[in-house]
Amino acid sequence: MRGSAVLLMGPTGAGKTDLAVRLVERLPLEIVSVDAAMVYRGMDIGTAKPTRELLARAPHHLVDILDPAESYSAARFLADARSAMAAIAARGRVPLLAGGTMLYFRALQSGLATLPAANAAIRRRLDERAAAEGWPALHAELARLDPAAAARIRPNDRQRIQRALEVIEQSGRPLSAQLAEDLRGAASGGDLPLVLAPADRALLATRLAARFDAMMQRGFLDEVRGLRARGDLHPGLPSIRLIGYRQLWQHLEGALTLGEASDKAVAATRQLARRQLTWLRAEPRAEWFEAEQAATPERIVARVAEWLERQGFPARRC
Repeated sequence: MRGSAVLLMGPTGAGKTDLAVRLVERLPLEIVSVDAAMVYRGMDIGTAKPTRELLARAPHHLVDILDPAESYSAARFLADARSAMAAIAARGRVPLLAGGTMLYFRALQSGLATLPAANAAIRRRLDERAAAEGWPALHAELARLDPAAAARIRPNDRQRIQRALEVIEQSGRPLSAQLAEDLRGAASGGDLPLVLAPADRALLATRLAARFDAMMQRGFLDEVRGLRARGDLHPGLPSIRLIGYRQLWQHLEGALTLGEASDKAVAATRQLARRQLTWLRAEPRAEWFEAEQAATPERIVARVAEWLERQGFPARRC
């Protein structure tokens, strides 16, 4: 069991970062980023990473901890987050876990299923089959073996299709069934789960398009161009498969026009937001707050202050 924490969740573009900074400036909290993209150094614009000035005002744990050539996993996040949370508690503060990577939140709350380790021989064989048949054909096989997993995985999502089929071959059991196992022994029932999300999904979609345009104006394409110029990065890496980076990389390789890449990136971001909202609706104890209401930040500050007092912490910044 770990200590209790505030969980600030929400879809991409909802305003979680600004709210998290407001909370740590008012209350005895420290931010732990729950974001699979912000871990990478040198990938700042396309991940909507807080500015250096903002990070100086409100330091974030688990930001800029990895080179883009490396891979990150839910298991590694869980270990890193637990270490950061223990250090925060030792300083007499409370962790504020803020972000939008729902798998990481699920790992924190429920633990991780004990899945078979990666098997190079199986992966090589699946890669060979995909080269001959195409990943959609392997996705069709997955739909037969594990319909629930196939429903969540896109037909061209090489990494997830491969992993799902690999787990089935090694364990003889569907991946979805193993991920659904009750692992609540890792959870802390005293957490305060909060969701910041706009009620109007059309408004969120508009905001996401505007945010991407702002990223492009800030030099997102040059950021991707610089990553590509390193020479050691490639489209198969998790960092380069991130939304926005993947599409702009394809543009730089001549596969897409800039307009096509931008449209695909915005569409993928909207799809991500929809998936995040689907995950969030499955959080039974979460308290929802309307992201577009002017009073919401102060309402959340007051709610967290009330919760902190019940935990024995002063409702003011230490």
